[in-house]
Amino acid sequence: MAEHEEKKHEESLMEKIAEKIHGHDSSSSSSDSDDDKPSESSIKDKVFRLFGREKPVHHVFGGGKPADILLWRNKKLSAGALGVATVIWVLFELLEYHLLTLVCHLLILALALLFLWSNATQFINKSTPHIPEVQVPKEPVLEFAMALRFEINRAFAVLRDIALGRDLKMFLSVIAGLWVLSIVGSWCNFLTLFYIVFVLLHTVPVLYEKYEDKVDPFAEKAMHEIKKRYAVFDAKLLSKIPRGPLKQKKED
Repeated sequence: MAEHEEKKHEESLMEKIAEKIHGHDSSSSSSDSDDDKPSESSIKDKVFRLFGREKPVHHVFGGGKPADILLWRNKKLSAGALGVATVIWVLFELLEYHLLTLVCHLLILALALLFLWSNATQFINKSTPHIPEVQVPKEPVLEFAMALRFEINRAFAVLRDIALGRDLKMFLSVIAGLWVLSIVGSWCNFLTLFYIVFVLLHTVPVLYEKYEDKVDPFAEKAMHEIKKRYAVFDAKLLSKIPRGPLKQKKED
């Protein structure tokens, strides 16, 4: 009887050990499969986005009110900004109105109306109109100046690197961009060019945000073709151009 009980105890002990081993294997296999799942999902999530962006279009434009206006989150402000820009372009470009003349005429009209209104209230026994004191705030002006200074310094740094021969690809891109800009500038004046850019900023981003799932695959194919063409151009011509001394020292 004692031997029979010992055999049962040993068999139950072996069964428990086997169950533990089997449970550990199944848990490890399930954990491995779970570890594989995020990697597969991360691979699927790596979708090509235009200009290599990783954030939504609204965040690319900095968020806040400027992005809301450009992406028509606030339709009244967006339509108002586009309407004001259109009126300015029509006045100065189509009607050939001059800026100084327009400012003077608006100031004459505003001051005349306020002056007459202030004097008319004395005869009709009413309080004078409340004209608020207008001052330019300090903080927004400083923030704008700092942001403009940062962008100008970054542009100067890029131009310096190009002038020193450090980046041939950037050099060709800037030269091509300036050449295209010079051609566009010969077609129209600065005001018309500014208005065209303003209209594009109010139309292209919102259309891209709406149809980005269709635009991104097409842009991926175009970028792949451009890189392939550039690789052939680099192998046939650019790689044969002598490098500057700064780039050679940097590689050494």
